[in-house]
Parts: sequence; structure tokens; C-alpha cells
Amino acid sequence: MTMPDSHSATPWLRFWNRGGWWKAVLVAAVYMALYLGASQLIGILFAGRFDVSDQFGSPQTVAITLLLPIAVGALILLAFAASLKWLPELFGRQPVKGKGWMWIAPVVVLLAAVLRVAGTDWSRYAVSVILLTFLSGLFIGLAEELLTRGLAVNLLRRGGYSERWVMVLSSLLFALLHSSNLLGGQPLLTVLFTMAFTFLFGVAMYLTLRVTGSLVWPILLHAITDPTTFLATGGIDVAGAAPSPLLTFAGLSVYVYLILTIIALFLVKDRVERRRDLTTLPTS
Repeated sequence: MTMPDSHSATPWLRFWNRGGWWKAVLVAAVYMALYLGASQLIGILFAGRFDVSDQFGSPQTVAITLLLPIAVGALILLAFAASLKWLPELFGRQPVKGKGWMWIAPVVVLLAAVLRVAGTDWSRYAVSVILLTFLSGLFIGLAEELLTRGLAVNLLRRGGYSERWVMVLSSLLFALLHSSNLLGGQPLLTVLFTMAFTFLFGVAMYLTLRVTGSLVWPILLHAITDPTTFLATGGIDVAGAAPSPLLTFAGLSVYVYLILTIIALFLVKDRVERRRDLTTLPTS
């Protein structure tokens, strides 16, 4: 894949094209600040029109507290990627091919989502709430995957990191994003559990990115994971006993993610070479 070389690119492009782990952290930090700021502003603008104690109790609450903030976040990330002229690269074919065993990741993610759909009491929710929640899930998948499996992975690869470190660091960054739940008043133990799960899920999404060869598939799988989890549990990042045996089976996917992560730490050894003209090519 060809990118602007160091002579023709602007200072803005040259800065980001060099990549690096700290630039991935910088992008994530600025994004989270803007996202949380947008959430606060939206909350002020629509004060009195939503009930945070029952986030899935009305379509207005879902739209204001979930859909609008993440839609703003997704647009911010798309605008940033467009400013770098990276959109064709981010949504194009991956520079390194996946291995056959990596297919376990998307299959398990999809199976867990199907089990949650089958085990959820949908009569608890209005149809409009369900539709808005899934629409929110699409923006969540777009924003979080574009940030972590798109921009962060690209910055790490441009920084010269091996794919093992790309996988670990991008998944760690994904987990750290969820530490912001502390600001919403969630208990520390719940937040730590969420961060541990999101690290493992991040590895599964990285493996999905590799084996499918496209960022689109992690986005879509992520887009069905969050809303089916929210509606199955009745809240966001809620930990507790599953009310249905099917939801219990779906919860077992975390152990598969753990095993996959351990396997991946040993088997993921590829590298995308960085050249002086800032063109990246996979090694043989």
C-alpha cells in the first residue's frame, strides 16, 4: 500500500505517518476527552428529557444517552482519519494475512451474540428502544473499532512494532478506554472486570481483523455484541447472574477469548516492515 512520502507530505501527515505507540495513546486520549465532553453537552442540552436510572426504558433516553454521543464520536474519528487520507487504507485489505485458527474468534463472537438474542426477554423493551439500541451499536462498533483496530493498529504498525505487540497494545488501549466508566459512578470492581473482558475481546477483534482482512468485519461483529449484551442484561457493562441458561452459555465465551489470547501471544509473529518512504509492506 502506498502512502505519501516524506518529501510530498505536509507536516501534519509526516507527523502521523511515522506512527508510534504514544501517538495511538494521544489519539485515544483526545477522542475520549471530546466524546465525554460531547456527552456532557448533550446531557445539558436535553436535561429533563431522559432517565439515567433506566437507560433502556424509553427511546428518548437511548437516543440522548447512548446514540447521540457515540455518533458524534464516530464522526470525529472519521474526520480525523480523512484528514490523514487514511480511510482507503484503514478500510482496505489488511497488509498481513490471517491464519486459519484465527477464525475461532469471529465464530465465537457471532455465536455468543446469537445466544444472547435467543436468551433475551425482548418483551421488556419497546420496539423503538430495540431499534435505537442496535443503531447505537453500529456507531459503537464503528467508533471503537476505527479507533483501536483501525487508527491505533495503523500507528503501531507504522511505528515498527511486531504484530504481537500491535495486538497487545491496541487491545490494552481498548481496555483502558473503558476505565472512563469510573466517571459514571460504576464500582471499581465492575470497571476492572469490564477492562479485563474488553482486553480479551480486543484480542478477538484483532484476530477477526487479521483473518477477514478487513476492518468492516470487526465493526459489524462489535456492532451486534454491545446491543445484544446491553439488552440481555438491561444495562451497560452490568455484571450479574444471567437470567437465562442461554445467556449463561453466552457468558462462557469469555473463557474462549482468554484461551485465544494465550494462544495468540505465542502464535502471532508477523510484522509489517516500515520503509524510509513510509510505505509499509508485509514480510514474507
